[in-house]
Amino acid sequence: MLEVLNHPLITHKLTQMRRKETGTKDFREYLDEIAELMAYEVCRDLPTRPVEVVTPIGPCTGYELSKEVVIIPILRAGIGLLDGIRRLVPTAKVGFIGLFRDEETLQPQEYFAKFPSGLDESVCMVVDPMLATGGSAVAAIDMIKQRGAKNIKLVCLVGVPEGVRAVQKAHPDVDIYLAAMDDHLNEVGYIVPGLGDAGDRIFGTK
Repeated sequence: MLEVLNHPLITHKLTQMRRKETGTKDFREYLDEIAELMAYEVCRDLPTRPVEVVTPIGPCTGYELSKEVVIIPILRAGIGLLDGIRRLVPTAKVGFIGLFRDEETLQPQEYFAKFPSGLDESVCMVVDPMLATGGSAVAAIDMIKQRGAKNIKLVCLVGVPEGVRAVQKAHPDVDIYLAAMDDHLNEVGYIVPGLGDAGDRIFGTK
């Protein structure tokens, strides 16, 4: 499943992020706010179980989450989505995966990975602001599947058809959530119109 979240508040905040004059502080704050708004929709189908509680008036049957949620940012830019989602799901656990591109094979290689136990029984959200070629997302999903993950959602800010197709081909069982679908990749693999290098803009490194 692919879902593009065409919400007015998300669109407004993303437009401010796209502006080249938007500084690091505002860029990071807008990303954080969009992540929280996206999380509301991404969590819409989380499984629940009935639970008996007693209110000040009397007993009732309520519902609580029945599976752990694990948020897995792809380093480094994925960290920018972490706090917004955790505000909505404060009980979520966090894993991290770091990838670099091998200069000879051009394939993503893992350089860091740390995950909580129980991925096989959890809802895993792989998060990264940009879904460009799809190479990093496919590799990250491969790696967490190797560690037992079965219920996986990919959450990105901006994507393009090329990246979506790559993920859908490699992992048709993974749901993809985007704040916006942009037009295409340019000759050096940047999303057009995009918003530039998300990692650099989040951390002020360029």
